[in-house]
Amino acid sequence: MTDVMKPAVVVLNRSATAMGQAIADAIDGSVHGFEPRVDEAEVPFGSMADHIRMLFEEGRAIVAVMASGALIRILAPLLSDKTTEPPVLAVSDDGMSVVPLLGGHHGANELATKIASVLNGHAAVTTAGDVRFGVSLDRPPDGFVLTNPGAAKGVMAALLGGASATLVGESDWLRRSAIPFADDAPVRFRVTDTVDEPQDNELLYAPQSLCLGVGCERGAPADEVIELAESALHAAGLSPRALAGVFSIDLKADEAAVHAVAGHFGVPARFFSAAELEAERDRLANPSEIVFAEVGCHGVAEGAALVAGGPDAVLIVEKQKSNRATCAITRARRPVNAANLGRRRGVLSIVGIGPGNAQWRSPEVTALVSQSTDLVGYSLYLDLLGTLTDGKTRHDFDLGSEEARVRHAMELAGQGRSVSLVCSGDAGIYAMATLAFELLDAAGTLQHGEDGLSDAARRIEIVVSPGISALQAAAARAGAPLGHDFCTISLSDLLTPWDDIKRRVAAAAEGDFVIAFYNPVSKRRRTQLAHARNTLLRHRPDDTPVILATNLGRDGETVRIVPLHALKVDDVDMLTVVVVGSSQSRTVTAGDGRTWVYTPRGYAAKPGTVIEIKEARQ
Repeated sequence: MTDVMKPAVVVLNRSATAMGQAIADAIDGSVHGFEPRVDEAEVPFGSMADHIRMLFEEGRAIVAVMASGALIRILAPLLSDKTTEPPVLAVSDDGMSVVPLLGGHHGANELATKIASVLNGHAAVTTAGDVRFGVSLDRPPDGFVLTNPGAAKGVMAALLGGASATLVGESDWLRRSAIPFADDAPVRFRVTDTVDEPQDNELLYAPQSLCLGVGCERGAPADEVIELAESALHAAGLSPRALAGVFSIDLKADEAAVHAVAGHFGVPARFFSAAELEAERDRLANPSEIVFAEVGCHGVAEGAALVAGGPDAVLIVEKQKSNRATCAITRARRPVNAANLGRRRGVLSIVGIGPGNAQWRSPEVTALVSQSTDLVGYSLYLDLLGTLTDGKTRHDFDLGSEEARVRHAMELAGQGRSVSLVCSGDAGIYAMATLAFELLDAAGTLQHGEDGLSDAARRIEIVVSPGISALQAAAARAGAPLGHDFCTISLSDLLTPWDDIKRRVAAAAEGDFVIAFYNPVSKRRRTQLAHARNTLLRHRPDDTPVILATNLGRDGETVRIVPLHALKVDDVDMLTVVVVGSSQSRTVTAGDGRTWVYTPRGYAAKPGTVIEIKEARQ
């Protein structure tokens, strides 16, 4: 998954949609639209106040095209700690004013400036230091970390009071600011990758120029590798805040301990090929023929640290060993952007988008798709995502090429990409999640030369996110037929022998389950549903309610309720889910004339309930 959530650009009216999209494009955000008034948005929502508060509590940056007063009143009950509040900005309807309301030192001011430049408007930045000196001392640029943020307020106050500053170390961004510099000034900025105690009126900045190389045995304990890294830093007097990332060989892309070290220090984990590490052979302090024989390079920890640091990097901590791991540290000449180095561990998100209606798509699925670089799926399913596919590489497949589709998604993720494998309904119910794990399982048993997954594809991270299944959608549209025990059976014999299907239908009928039939008919299959109906009629009443739900959540949606004995194969098509009630399922007609289906759970047996009284009178 990606490191951060996309900023939410909230629009409340159709007229603001185009401007909201322009803002989203500029800041890599997603448009959240008030559904009663906005036709198309990546994330539709109903309650404006509830949605904005949810985004704020998630820690997501919010850019709302609305009145600042209304936005303030919505968020006021949640305000407590300015050090943790995400950026919140209000943009006027005409785009002329962009006001950072919260999180000025957490990126709001920078967002306001960027948005204003796109809209040709004005960024109403009011943070004193930003306005006067053109710099935010407690939010340094990427590549630098302020190690004593609590001192920033006092230092800025001194500068605003007329004090000058001294700079120790290299920092172009501070030199370019309007801060007055002088020798022996009362305020001091120090840029260092070592562990130091700050003096009064001093801010310490750590440049993220240290690269930590890690090697370990398969299954090495995370605690051991973390302790080794901590010890190496401490012995050299180096600040963990100055780490740019954790680096290793690509064979370790799925090694839990390596990712645990990266998580411990809060930095990315990136991986290099054996060939890339071997190119550093002449710069290694401790080359090993044993390591070369095993993985194809003479050093993993030192090699990875040197590759990450670049050709001018200096090996400042040679290879350190523990029982099952090694580490080394290099210092680069300037801050290192680890996100641009090597290969990240690829992520495959197997997502269920429900019937396709954005309202029935979970926020988690929307977030995973939004964060993906590539989308893989049947063309119709990708089309149902609408604008959510914008800016992403689509990999369209025809219906029926399931294994090729899943294999392609896994191999893409093996290249270090973030991939969403898009399924309708729920990804784990008659969908692609199962096939992904089958391929992963089979890959461990195939012989050399057989067409299995690549090594890289076997090391990906897999995330499965649920969606509203056709079963759930049909039940919701018809009432509550799943109020008691139920099961699902696919009537397709393409992958399951028909004799097995018949046995399951008979067992479910005898067990008196509510049954949802998937794939009830096709152009060539016209007898299976009739067989299931006849089997069920031997175990439950003729008037048992049957729900026929077609095109759920999409144009052309129809939901019909018929008695079991009147169920006709010709009334069902490939887009229909058939839900057959149990012997206890009933219908009830509401005051508006609508008929609902429900299956009692047994409350009639609970003493003192209204249901018990009603049953007793019958």
